[in-house]
Amino acid sequence: MSEAHGKPNHPYHLVDPSPWPLIGATAAGVLALGTVFFMHGNGAWLMVLGLLMVLATMIGWWAQVIREAVVEGHHTPIVQIGLRYGMLLFIASEVMFFAAFFWAYFDASLFAGEAAQQARVQHTGGVWPPEGVITFNPWDLPFLNTLILLLSGCTVTWAHHALREGDRKGLLQGLGLTVILGLLFTSLQAYEYSHAAFGFSDGIYSSTFFMATGFHGFHVIIGTLFLAVCWLRAYRGHFKPDHHFGFEAAAWYWHFVDVVWLFLFVSIYWWGAGPTH
Repeated sequence: MSEAHGKPNHPYHLVDPSPWPLIGATAAGVLALGTVFFMHGNGAWLMVLGLLMVLATMIGWWAQVIREAVVEGHHTPIVQIGLRYGMLLFIASEVMFFAAFFWAYFDASLFAGEAAQQARVQHTGGVWPPEGVITFNPWDLPFLNTLILLLSGCTVTWAHHALREGDRKGLLQGLGLTVILGLLFTSLQAYEYSHAAFGFSDGIYSSTFFMATGFHGFHVIIGTLFLAVCWLRAYRGHFKPDHHFGFEAAAWYWHFVDVVWLFLFVSIYWWGAGPTH
């Protein structure tokens, strides 16, 4: 009688009180403050502390969510619908981030002379890229990275289909290849940055270039970690053909990263190309 009384009579998950929201907000505040201090030359120790606090929050909080889903069975079909809406809204917010960076790039490139005069920044000579800027050849490393990301989109889709069909081997192989391709993309982008003919503060072109492509590169790193965690969870048998929202969320995020890169390649590397190395 007491066991029946303790069971919920609804499909929703009422979470227990948790310290992680407060810890996460504090960690984000320390990281933001430390980043501001670092940019003003006051040392990086506070920024590193904030980053470590954010990582600890992510590990602890997400481990709790995984336990609620896998061990305690709280992620009912109704709860999964709410999680899907939440992930879609998160991706929509990410779209707005990139919209701001694309807006800055196109405003400066389509109205090169006016943008430089109004913002009192580097004069572009009325052309884009600005005079004297040596850009990357779009058909060199940028095109190779495009092929790598497109291939990774295929491998993560392969893994998803394998999961839905109960093919554990295909799931692990597809996810493993996707993680490797993500690491390869990041390595090639770091190599590309190391050979750039301009620095971040060299003018409006370099600032918009590094903000857009660098922010995307950061998302690739996050997505690679996301998929690596999914590989470990798949290896431990956490995912089932009808119960795998954690993997679905990672796949959605990765496809979003793919699409954003296509826009970056076409608009910044290809359309915005000038004299190359």
